[in-house]
Amino acid sequence: MKRWKQILALCLLAAMLTGVCLLADGLEMRYGLRRDHSFNQVTTQSETTLEVLSELKHPVHIYAAYARGSEDGPLMELLARYASASALVTYEQVDLSLNPGLLTRFRTATSSDNVITNDSLIVTCEETGRFRVLDATDFYTLGYNLEEGVYEIAGLSYEGALTGAIRYVSLDEIPRVVMLQGHGELDADGTGVLADLLSSNNFEVVYASLAGGETALDPENDVLFILSPVRDLMETELEQIRTFAGEGGSLFFTCDYTDPVENMPGFASLMRAYGFVPRDGIVIASEAEPSSYYGDYQIYLLPIMQGTEITADLVASGSSTLLLAGSRAFETPEKTDREMTVWTVLTSGSRAYLRSLEGDLSTLDQQPEDAMGPFPLSLQSERITQSGDVSRAFILGCSTLLTSSEVYAMTDAQEFIVRACEYLSGRENTDLAILARQAVRPALKATSLTLGALLIVLLPLGVLLVSMAILIPRYRKH
Repeated sequence: MKRWKQILALCLLAAMLTGVCLLADGLEMRYGLRRDHSFNQVTTQSETTLEVLSELKHPVHIYAAYARGSEDGPLMELLARYASASALVTYEQVDLSLNPGLLTRFRTATSSDNVITNDSLIVTCEETGRFRVLDATDFYTLGYNLEEGVYEIAGLSYEGALTGAIRYVSLDEIPRVVMLQGHGELDADGTGVLADLLSSNNFEVVYASLAGGETALDPENDVLFILSPVRDLMETELEQIRTFAGEGGSLFFTCDYTDPVENMPGFASLMRAYGFVPRDGIVIASEAEPSSYYGDYQIYLLPIMQGTEITADLVASGSSTLLLAGSRAFETPEKTDREMTVWTVLTSGSRAYLRSLEGDLSTLDQQPEDAMGPFPLSLQSERITQSGDVSRAFILGCSTLLTSSEVYAMTDAQEFIVRACEYLSGRENTDLAILARQAVRPALKATSLTLGALLIVLLPLGVLLVSMAILIPRYRKH
């Protein structure tokens, strides 16, 4: 009988300890009490995230579309920490195969490039009616391995992607980028990476034609993108854009060296209204300035970033590396009237030269007739309109800076583009500045082995010395 009581007591003790462990585990998950002991602190929230969560105005709900048993452990733990940090953030795990209604609910507003599948998150806010889908590609960053010549996973961006999505869906209003279409401009296929970048930084992106009055431009909320057109505007379109600018609307231009500006007087007049005068030809870096171009390609310019409202913080932080794969130059900006001011944003090297496309292009060597630099490669401008509003404009002489994922990975192009868009929209810098975590544990170096080697040698040596100190006196006594 006594033995049975002991067994029963042990069973009750085991059950009680199991319950305590389960309760503690549940409390850890619910209130984010579990410490992050990983080498990259991938589930630890930054002060930026905590600030964003503290400023939330509307409830945000997150669907973690993961089948049972296939969860992303760090991501689920991070969701628990977000929910514990703010009462307005909630989440639940769902299996899309068991919840087809959820898939239907969000599919209608999802593009073919953003398909909802298992192994993704759906971040939603009913108050604003917006949502964002995050999948595995949003949770890591790529870097270019110069030695191997390949792209590889460089960091984990769980926190940056999730915090950005929460901020996007919960904002009362977001600015809109209108990509002008109908004149041979860069279209949705050519600007996919740009649209993704802008969307992830809380801009709504639409592609629209102004012909026939199909789209109304809002000067207070829209930024009009005119990306390398090859056909001119109709008079009605030109008048609509002028009205938009006259009421304080902002414009973003790209003008590649191959664009037929001379055949587009409407677009040329729009650019001149902001002090932007494109020059004919392509800018070529001088061999005497190897730091002004990439590799052995003198047309692949590494421009010099000037300190303007767009670029000041990028220059200060050292995030000033850009790559222009063939660029047009512009006239040196001058203040043409009291209502307009123009600043140079990017310049070429001082010994660069401008090669005409109508001359001998069999060689890139400098010719006597080539104009000498430095040349403005990007400009920004502000004009005070008759209504007293301020209309802003930005122009860039190379559209590949916007459209190349390789340039995004190798340079600071993304930060530069976002800063330009924030300047044009009148928004304060919204960069969340959440650094990606290391994806791979750093390899051991020779210096990393020093402590281990010392322990391996010194510990046995210490034991030996202590043993000798005890045994030798005993041996002498005998």
